[in-house]
Amino acid sequence: MHNLFSYSATQLLPTKLFIEPRGGNGRDVPRRGWIEVVCGSMFSGKTEELIRRLNRAKIARQRVEIFKPALDTRYHLEDVVSHNANSIRSTPVPVAQEMLLLAGGCDVVGIDEAQFFDESLIDVCVQLANRGTRVIVAGLDMDFQGRPFGPMPALMAVAEFVTKVHAVCVCCGEIASYSFRVAASEDKILLGETDAYEARCRPCFLAGMQGKSVVEAARRHEH
Repeated sequence: MHNLFSYSATQLLPTKLFIEPRGGNGRDVPRRGWIEVVCGSMFSGKTEELIRRLNRAKIARQRVEIFKPALDTRYHLEDVVSHNANSIRSTPVPVAQEMLLLAGGCDVVGIDEAQFFDESLIDVCVQLANRGTRVIVAGLDMDFQGRPFGPMPALMAVAEFVTKVHAVCVCCGEIASYSFRVAASEDKILLGETDAYEARCRPCFLAGMQGKSVVEAARRHEH
């Protein structure tokens, strides 16, 4: 058992550093695949952890392919970029099924912003793992209303390894696991950064949602 701990600016508590399981390097041992999920709120370090794991695989001279949804163009059209500007080259895809065609021969497949894909992503990840590929998925586990987001809950269920990372609540400084939307939009998907979202703990998230409800009720009363 490795006893390594990682501290970051976005985490209040020490978290055990993920160490890859041994996959069997013998010539007569079939390559084993598995699924890892890194989930959490906005600004919790999900993409940072994804990039860290993928870079380790590249250093080990493993064949790596990274994908992200084509709709995510916040930082770069192609690169996967974390909030603190770390980046890694990726392939934008409009639908999850394209990964099966593009990931042939890869040892490791990384997928960022997985919540923006539809439910077909679950089967794609399972197929990749079944054929011996290590699949690393990063995404929001909850939407701006605090509800399970897209394919993430099912991916967490079928994954061998699940890592939940946390941010720091902008209101009180406690551990944050919710993404509170400060922008006025009610769209399910709204790409944005600190101008549109805040990381909040449960009490501060609930207080913010209650405040929104009061404001909305007052608007309806006016009309």
